[in-house]
Amino acid sequence: MTARVAPGIDWNDAFDNSGHVPGAEALLAAMSDAAAAFRAAHPPQVLAYGPGPRQKLDLFHPDGPAHGLVTFIHGGYWRSCDRADFSHLAQGALARGWMVALPSYTLAPEAGIGRIGQEIAAAIACAAERTGGPIRIAGHSAGGHLALRMACAEGPLARALRPRVARILGISGIYDLRPLLLTEMNDTLQLTPDGAVAESPALTHGLPVPVTLWTGAAERPEFLRQARLMAEAWPDCTDHYAPGQHHFSVIDGLADPDHPLTEALLT
Repeated sequence: MTARVAPGIDWNDAFDNSGHVPGAEALLAAMSDAAAAFRAAHPPQVLAYGPGPRQKLDLFHPDGPAHGLVTFIHGGYWRSCDRADFSHLAQGALARGWMVALPSYTLAPEAGIGRIGQEIAAAIACAAERTGGPIRIAGHSAGGHLALRMACAEGPLARALRPRVARILGISGIYDLRPLLLTEMNDTLQLTPDGAVAESPALTHGLPVPVTLWTGAAERPEFLRQARLMAEAWPDCTDHYAPGQHHFSVIDGLADPDHPLTEALLT
């Protein structure tokens, strides 16, 4: 359900990250190259968490026993990208002794956002069988939304796993989906008004899990608004705005074991 006219706000432009970051295509290509180089140096274990062609995850094993499980969920507005585009972001947590899972998921329009959340929950359950200890979940952009859905009281994460979740890290995420109803991308996402409310973390109750929202200070205004809204919605939720960082640079720190972003995820 798409409305073409939104008085006062061009919602297509509000979510157009690539159009407002100079050299976005080159930045994304460089990210893909870094991911490929990391995968070549650290071949992951590939696991199927379901029967679908994209229901697979890469599992990176640390040297020695793992402290626990980190899962990183990629973005792409639920309709593009793949886990292999972000493999290098496992490097920071892996170097600090964590097992790291990067799942792919069925993309819209083949899957709606609710089903994608269920797939992510299944992927985390699959990876969690491979190690004990705490679970930490991070996601970027649409992946940030999916990470926060794992901390919703009525979310899809298995109840047996919830006590193991030690932290959620949403990186420049989307937490109120209602504005997407007013974008052209909803022709692909196929959100309904009821579905947008049901799948919005900011409009529901959270589990007693610490949540950190890490947003680039140079993001589009809508992403800054989304972070502030989410920070006010849940009591155990803190927001941080990384100076000078835009939508594509804000996640770079996960590749560095000593970066404050990695620290925010692992402490």
